[in-house]
Amino acid sequence: MSDNVLVGDLPQIPVGTWFKAIIDWLQGNIGPFFDFVETVVNGAITGLSSALTWAPWPVLLVLFAALGWWLRGWKFGLGSAIGFALIDSLREFPSAMQTLSQVLISGVVAVAIAVPVGIAAARNETVSRIVKPVLDFMQTLPAFVYLIPVIFFFSIGAVPGVVATVVFSLPPGVRLTELGIRQVDPEMVEAGEAFGSPPRRILREIQIPLAMPSIMAGINQIIMLSLSMVVISGMVGAPGLGAEVYAAVTSLKLDLGFNAGISVVVLAIYLDRLTSSLGARSAVGRALRRADAA
Repeated sequence: MSDNVLVGDLPQIPVGTWFKAIIDWLQGNIGPFFDFVETVVNGAITGLSSALTWAPWPVLLVLFAALGWWLRGWKFGLGSAIGFALIDSLREFPSAMQTLSQVLISGVVAVAIAVPVGIAAARNETVSRIVKPVLDFMQTLPAFVYLIPVIFFFSIGAVPGVVATVVFSLPPGVRLTELGIRQVDPEMVEAGEAFGSPPRRILREIQIPLAMPSIMAGINQIIMLSLSMVVISGMVGAPGLGAEVYAAVTSLKLDLGFNAGISVVVLAIYLDRLTSSLGARSAVGRALRRADAA
């Protein structure tokens, strides 16, 4: 049997070359825009990270525990205190706060983009048909690929990691927002129209409140994907737990990697439970709980 590899006769499509040409064109023509984005994002990350790392860890532990107690009850508040105390005992608290600051910045930007796009897709079929294939492409593209173009635009550090995280975490927020708006009972919308309410008021006072559980589920997914991508962003120089995980992998330091991994798990559980409780505390969520109890 021949070991030769058969090569097709079809001409090679230089997709990679085209993509590089687009990146070069963007760098050459709208470079100041990327400089502005880098300045703003870097300032936000630095400010929030400095605030979280400047405050003594016992103060932050009490704040995190109090927030958990208020949103989910004393059991979760106590568990939050134990979890963040564990992070400090592993000597990972400053790195965890750096990671948390990047997740919060990424999550806020992603939500600010995803929710309006999801609403527009739900209210306009043309927008929906345009957005869906884009979201499909974004969800199937490997996470590491997002890091390639942002390195060219923003070099290395926290900024490319945050930008890649925003793009990576957008799809579920857009999809679940659109789904929530579309699932609102048409009779409720028709009732608002019958009373003469304009479309914006119907959206603000009927559709968004009724769709809030689905929207909050999308926000929850955004936060979770942001955390996973921020850890991967340690490969491009983003500080925090991701950088420690990457350093542990490259230097084969099992203890360092395990400590950072446990800290990521604590952060993930804390953020997941908090964002989940926000959806349950909405008016629709409370009504559903009362209906189930009845």
